[in-house]
Amino acid sequence: MRLLFSFAPLFAATLLSTSACQRKVAVTTPTDDTAGPVYGSSTPAPVANPTTEPKPDAATVSFDTTARPAWLQKKISALQADKPQNPRARILSYTFNGQTVYYQSAPCCDQFTTLYDAKGKVICQPDGGITGRGDGRCPDFEKNRTNEKLVWEDAR
Repeated sequence: MRLLFSFAPLFAATLLSTSACQRKVAVTTPTDDTAGPVYGSSTPAPVANPTTEPKPDAATVSFDTTARPAWLQKKISALQADKPQNPRARILSYTFNGQTVYYQSAPCCDQFTTLYDAKGKVICQPDGGITGRGDGRCPDFEKNRTNEKLVWEDAR
């Protein structure tokens, strides 16, 4: 009886592979016409480290460092001292209701983002949370914000 159970995985794999072949499943590889014709039977090798989101190089990312308030610099230093967030921590500046405001991204899923005024006081949490609509105190932020500038992004 033990001998029968030791062959069970092999039997299952054989059964699955033969039934898939009987269905005549065709596998094709999409091609890119811009690459030109491919001669021979080989397939080009995949890219070494494919990514869906490019990682910024600290030397090439352009930050808006003009007149960065002291409270904001302290917040950036605290974010750099903490472990990296996923998605990356970002701070953007906007013009909203005639004033410069600073938008800090959320550390993760279903958490609120934070919008600060130029002095560092929290104005509202414009998005995030379970509903994705923030705390409701500035529902027009996304529609009325202008002049977006990347102030800082964690490059780690």
